[in-house]
Amino acid sequence: MLLVIDIGNTNTVFAVFDGDVLTASYRCVTNADKTADEYAAFFFGLSKTDIKNGDITSILVSSVVPETHIHMRQFCKHYLRTDPVFISANMLDIKVDLDKPDEIGADRLVNTAAVIEHYQTPAIVIDFGTATTFDVIGAGGVYQGGAIAPGINLSLNALAQAAAKLPKINFKKPENVIGTSTISAMHSGIYWGYVGLIEGIITRAKKELGNDNCMVIATGGLARVFEDDVTLINLVDSDLTLKGLHAISKTMKSK
Repeated sequence: MLLVIDIGNTNTVFAVFDGDVLTASYRCVTNADKTADEYAAFFFGLSKTDIKNGDITSILVSSVVPETHIHMRQFCKHYLRTDPVFISANMLDIKVDLDKPDEIGADRLVNTAAVIEHYQTPAIVIDFGTATTFDVIGAGGVYQGGAIAPGINLSLNALAQAAAKLPKINFKKPENVIGTSTISAMHSGIYWGYVGLIEGIITRAKKELGNDNCMVIATGGLARVFEDDVTLINLVDSDLTLKGLHAISKTMKSK
């Protein structure tokens, strides 16, 4: 079996593939101080997995939090008896058309690998995470760049910290654009502001590509929240990054 691990700034996802089938996935909060023993307690205990030592034969990790790598590697080697491969951009056979190709994060190329494997190009991927990222994959699977915006929760926290009279609130999708209280106005501004941001970036990216028909794929924790109001989103694939790691594992095995 293949274990793929997606370490994001907010959450870490463990997913198991048996052949080409995603059989299970488990999510925990990312914590740079989490020990190998704590990962094991989560993976074998709290997640209620029935995986035993020896079941996992390979492990691929996509990470944007380098501080977690030592303990994650210890967990994989000690408890799963497998040395994990931490994906880096230079390991992938994806053409990158950027001014500074070495600056691209492996996590964004992992999503690109998933698009190449499962969907059509050109395409635009929106990933709703701690940051909201837009990645443009051109014809033939060439990574052409994108945009990075602050994530929704990051924006809410910044708003509360910078404005003395605005409270710290949790994200909530508003029913109306016109807020009738401070809190409802904040919900409206964040949500509908992001709808406008998403639609604006997609529209302009399509124009720069010269292709108004390219597929738009959304992923990440809040993707489902926006799919009804952002009509330019063609589909939501919550497992896109996991599928990308699986696609990369097949490519690595064929070499």
